[in-house]
This record gives sequence, structure tokens and C-alpha cells, in this order.
Amino acid sequence: MSVTTDTRPLDVLADFPAIPAGWAYLDTAATSQKPKPVLDAINRGYGETYATVHRGVYQRSADMTLAFEAARERVAKFIHGEARETIFVRGATEGINLVAQCWAGTQLKAGDRILLSTLEHHSNIVPWQMVAEKVGAIIDVIPLTADQRVDLDAMAAMITPAHKLVALAHVSNVLGSVLDAKRACQIAHSVGAKILLDGCQAVPRMAVDVAAIGCDFYVFSGHKLYGPTGIGVLWGRYELLDAMPPYQGGGSMIDRVTFAKTTYAPPPGRFEAGTPHIVGVVGLHAAVDYVESIGLDRIHAHETALVRQAREALSQLNSVRLFGPEDSAGIVSFAVEGVHPHDVATILDEGNVAIRAGHHCAQPLMDALGVPATARASFGVYNGAADIAALVKGIERVTRIFG
Repeated sequence: MSVTTDTRPLDVLADFPAIPAGWAYLDTAATSQKPKPVLDAINRGYGETYATVHRGVYQRSADMTLAFEAARERVAKFIHGEARETIFVRGATEGINLVAQCWAGTQLKAGDRILLSTLEHHSNIVPWQMVAEKVGAIIDVIPLTADQRVDLDAMAAMITPAHKLVALAHVSNVLGSVLDAKRACQIAHSVGAKILLDGCQAVPRMAVDVAAIGCDFYVFSGHKLYGPTGIGVLWGRYELLDAMPPYQGGGSMIDRVTFAKTTYAPPPGRFEAGTPHIVGVVGLHAAVDYVESIGLDRIHAHETALVRQAREALSQLNSVRLFGPEDSAGIVSFAVEGVHPHDVATILDEGNVAIRAGHHCAQPLMDALGVPATARASFGVYNGAADIAALVKGIERVTRIFG
């Protein structure tokens, strides 16, 4: 994607009908609000053009099938992959589990090693633990740098030929730390390991090119990308997908079924058993179009500016401790001294400021940070300076109440 010098703040709040005036929605890292074009696409999908896909011979089914596969092409282009490598799943969690069961579960053996990092989401930890327990593999964990990024120097020192798989977050859902994904892939491949990247927090806010990065698998969820829930994407190198057994059995994923033997469709169909989330796919297409109509470079610049403003404002409050690097991507995690994050979030909600508080499905990271939980403000295209002002005002009220 071309880079623009347009650094004007975004002014798209009117596109989001679920954000009323005066409500500061700062929980986009958990799930994004939906713009009108996505809502319209979903409404049309159910209200005007709905039919099943891949099976009907009548015209509407054929038209919906074309729309479904056009969405696959669009999503593949969005991350610079190929349509035949792009699998629709329920979300990134299912995508990771699919790779864990169908690749790692069939390729790893006792004594093989899996490499994760300290900051991973539980969805990028637990599926690998399940496989490791099943096959007798061992999990190693990359530490963080002083500014709370994945320590790739440590990764390079730790990795061995026994490591067969690496799984890392492209952007941390807690710290906003951005992984040098290309270098991580080079390190993994230096010993012949495959690498999966969790792109949930990356694809809504920066251009992703899986070919240039050089990863083997990439996953993300639609609902964090201004699309509907229940739809996500697993991208994988075709030669890897083609060698993997199916994740689930059922309709659509077959070539020929007899009671003696069943043969399977090639990817991506092999991994899409049953009737898919048809309208979710249509909504995801609209979401990709919406994001690219703004420009990922502009979105990244907008969120970078908001993070900088928020960190500067919060750093002026003596009782606030900030986590993550200065250049975190769209996410600011913090703690207020002597106040549990849940209390912080409750008081902020009284002032119409919505943040997330808790361990953010990253309990090992909380242990590493030495806290039980953090408060997290995360930004989207609809946020602006007024939201930061409301956040700071709310935290000042928190300090007065607990002071």
C-alpha cells in the first residue's frame, strides 16, 4: 500500500451509529464498533440477498457464492496472500487451534520444542500446551526487553533445531508492542521452524504483507477489524495447508464420501466444514473495504498520535504507572497506584468512558509485570482528543476518590 503524508486527525465518528455523543469508547482492542457500510452489508446479506453458498444451482445461491468467494479474494489481497491460502474460521482462536491440531498435532513428536513469548494471549498459549501434552513436546518462552517488547536477541540465542514451531503476537493486546515480524520469521526459519503470527491487533491498524514478512501462518479476527463477530481468517502457505488433515468433518469439505473411505477437498474447502458464516464473510469484505478507504497508513498515524497524547497526559499523573513501549500501537495499559483496575474502570464508566480492566487473557504477562491486572485504553478510527480528555478527567476523579 502506498504511504501518504496525510496526517490529519480522522473524522469518521459519524460512521458509527452505536457510539452516542459523549461516550468515549476505548475498548477497541477487545472489539471494534461497526461502521455503517458494514452494518448495511450485513442487513443486505440477511434481508435482500441471503442464500446458501457452494450448493444451490438457483441464481441467488450462485450470486451469494460469487459474493462469498469475492470476499475471500478481497481478504487475501488485503494481507497479500492468495485466495487458495485463505481460510474462513470463526475467529483467530479457531485459526490457532486449527494449526495446533492439524499441523503441530501431526508433525510434532516427543522432545520437539515450541517457542512462545511472555506477552502472548491465552489463545496463543493454551492450544500449544494441549498439543505439547498430547505429543510430549516442550514449550519455551522468550522474555521481554526492558521496554516490554519480545526480545528477539534472546529468541535468536534460545532457538535450536529442536524448535519446530514458533507462535508470536504481531502486536501485543496488552502492551501494544509491535513485533519485528520479518526478523522473527528469519530467526525461526534459520533452524527450520515454522512460525505463526497472531495478527488480531495488527491488521486493524497497520498494513500487513504476509509474503514480505515471510511467515508460515497468520491469523486474525473480523470483529477487531470493524467487521462482525464469528468470522476470522487463517492464512497459511499452500504447501503446508495441502499436507494437513481436516480440522472437522462434514459437508463441503469432502471430495468423495463412501462408507469405506472419504477423500477431502483441497484447501481452503478442506478446512471449512458445514454451512459457513455467510453474512459474516460479506460483512468482513465490507470491513476491509472500509479500512482501506481510509488508508491503513492514516489509521496508523492517527492511532500513534492518540497513543502519544494519552501517554503524555497520563505520565503527568504521579499515581499512574504506564506499561509498554512509548511507540505502542493503539493501546495504552496502565495502573493507578493503590486502586484495582476494576475500580478504575467502574469509576470511568460513571463518566461515560469505556475501558477494559483485568488480565486481558494474558495472565503470564501479568505475572511478569508483577501486577494482577491492568487498565487498558485502546483506540480506533472513531477516537479523538476528546476521548483522551475524558479518560484523564476520569482518572483524576479516581485519584481523588481513593486519595
